[in-house]
Amino acid sequence: MRDILNDLDAGKYLSDPDPVRRAQIQMRTPLPKRFYEKVSVDRAETGHVVKLDGKPARTPARALIELPTEKAALLVAGEFSAQEEMINPVTMPVMRLANTAIDGVAREADAVLEDILRFASSDLLCYRADAPEGLVQRQNEAWDGVLDWARSALGARLNLAEGVIHVDQPREAIAAIGLHLRPRSDPFRLAALHLMTSLTGSALLALAVEAGERDAETAWKAAHVDEDWQIEHWGQDSEAMARRSARRRDMLAAARLIEALNQD
Repeated sequence: MRDILNDLDAGKYLSDPDPVRRAQIQMRTPLPKRFYEKVSVDRAETGHVVKLDGKPARTPARALIELPTEKAALLVAGEFSAQEEMINPVTMPVMRLANTAIDGVAREADAVLEDILRFASSDLLCYRADAPEGLVQRQNEAWDGVLDWARSALGARLNLAEGVIHVDQPREAIAAIGLHLRPRSDPFRLAALHLMTSLTGSALLALAVEAGERDAETAWKAAHVDEDWQIEHWGQDSEAMARRSARRRDMLAAARLIEALNQD
């Protein structure tokens, strides 16, 4: 299922969710040259279409790149405009997310929703360190507010555990999250929610960003409390930081798309 949610290139599904790995896969073939001069957005019957020199831009599966709101379409258009001599999809995270929504999620919305619920059943925020005290405190500060929000706003009271041993979540809590997700099943919003969920390991963080309870940067930092603690005490690895930077870019792009979907 998760293969469907990864970027689509040359009509083929890419199976690695890691943005750096995707970039390596995409670099196996030469980047296409920029073939257009003007990028525009035109109103269509059901949304807004991105056009290149007056011709509709298309996904790898040859579907129109048509988004529900003008703001969302302008995000994709802006990424096309920013391309220079070559077209580098790695630098176009909103466009790639739109392709995923149109060519993949639109056909598999229920399966994508179920995948987000699977994340919720083992959500990052529910697994706490028992030591050292400094890490425990940071987790509490970054995560407890989101859990409180999920309980009050979604009606989802989740169980906590120490360490990595799986803890079962109440069926009622997962059902409440599913009920909250159901009205958010349009392909673009669902694709963005799934991406944020998979990048952070937390459906609750993704839903908090979508609801405006947390901004994307705060959610991103919350998802990396443990990693940042390790970096402070043991140093950082340049390759790991490059992967993290690429994933952060995709996270912020997903949040921008959700914000744009809320604006007519």
